[in-house]
Amino acid sequence: MALPNAFAQYNNSKILTATPAELTLMLYEGAIKFCNIAIVAIEHKEIAKAHTNIIKTERIIDQFRATLDMKYPVAKDFDRVYEYLQGRLLQANLKKDAEILKEVCGHIRSMRDTWKEVMRINKVGGSNM
Repeated sequence: MALPNAFAQYNNSKILTATPAELTLMLYEGAIKFCNIAIVAIEHKEIAKAHTNIIKTERIIDQFRATLDMKYPVAKDFDRVYEYLQGRLLQANLKKDAEILKEVCGHIRSMRDTWKEVMRINKVGGSNM
């Protein structure tokens, strides 16, 4: 039982010491993870598990929208993308449609990859990139 506790402590430490850029990357990674879990759950007819993980993905997208600084024009563009993703996630949840989730996950991966490139170019986030 010590191993799971050590892992939880490591994860908590990782979050508490992360830069804002690293936290954003972690959120993208989490959204991808939950979206993938929901896809597999739908394929295995695990409706409750799919619902739970779609909701987790929606909450991450909500967090991204809530933290946009609308004084920058690019924020409006991101808001439209996030709004689109939220609508697709809602449809995926209502229909339990894995294809919609695959589309959403692809968009999130693309955004994550772009974010990683921005971090690399700006040398943000330390050596673990």
